[in-house]
Amino acid sequence: MPSLKEIKGRIASVNSTRKITSAMKMVASSKLHHAQVAIQNMLPYETMLEHILKSFLAAEAEAQTIYDQERPVKRVAIVVFSSNSSLCGGFNSNVIKLMQRTVDAYEQELGKGSVEVYPIGRKVYEKARKLGYDIHGERASLIDHPHVNECIELAMELGEKFAKGQVDRVELLYHHFKSAGSQILTNKQFLPIDLEAELERDHERDLTSTIATQKAQEYLRKNRRKKDVKEGETAPLNDNFIVEPDMNTVLSKLIPKMAHLMLYTALLDSVASEHAARMVAMQTATDNADELLRQLNLQYNKSRQQAITSELLDIVGGSVNN
Repeated sequence: MPSLKEIKGRIASVNSTRKITSAMKMVASSKLHHAQVAIQNMLPYETMLEHILKSFLAAEAEAQTIYDQERPVKRVAIVVFSSNSSLCGGFNSNVIKLMQRTVDAYEQELGKGSVEVYPIGRKVYEKARKLGYDIHGERASLIDHPHVNECIELAMELGEKFAKGQVDRVELLYHHFKSAGSQILTNKQFLPIDLEAELERDHERDLTSTIATQKAQEYLRKNRRKKDVKEGETAPLNDNFIVEPDMNTVLSKLIPKMAHLMLYTALLDSVASEHAARMVAMQTATDNADELLRQLNLQYNKSRQQAITSELLDIVGGSVNN
């Protein structure tokens, strides 16, 4: 059995670790709130662009651009989103495993060296470099400071390669942020853009809270009041847009904007998912530290009581002998 001094040392060590995990959980919660605000600021633009494209599709516009045309796949580019730091549970390992499976599948089908990897995040960059993949840039700064202009530059670079035939397909690997307690690992086709599949995709996000525990989320779902939808609040699907100069020209401008938005949305989803995963991991670590402290305090009290009892027995035994 460990001595009282050893148990006391372990209690002090667990206490300091608990302070760190608790502080990291609060920092992650604050960063998650900022990430949710960034997504909320982006949503009106996404909603309106989606509404316009749906309106054009409902009008049976059979316009096509080079960015939505399928062709035989000979070379693939993969954009992978991870974090710059660890301590976020299985967030990085899950997306790295998906990257490895995707690259292996394409190399078996198309041959060695047929996949280009565009890592966004230090963790996936280091792993891709270690595995010897064909890496194009690092872009770790995008994770710390998400900026739409850098996403547009990357989207234009990928779009130019696709237009020139240097790559025939581009895919995005990232975590879709559904709620603070649920992040869905996603493999989405970026180019060529399948407009109908993209517009029918599940865009649901819970941006109202940073609570990650299942019981708390269930309580919020049961007690959340439904908002009354007034008549005439929903905009009609097919507005009478005046298209100038013609539908082909307008779509040739809108579809690249849709590509920019897809990349920026994936970045914001990944950043929010990282903070949510770190918040959950640090909350779990704090709870484990609390449980360990409870057990150590119990063990310390038992050992202390046993030592006191032993001393009392020695005193009583000595006085009896005298």
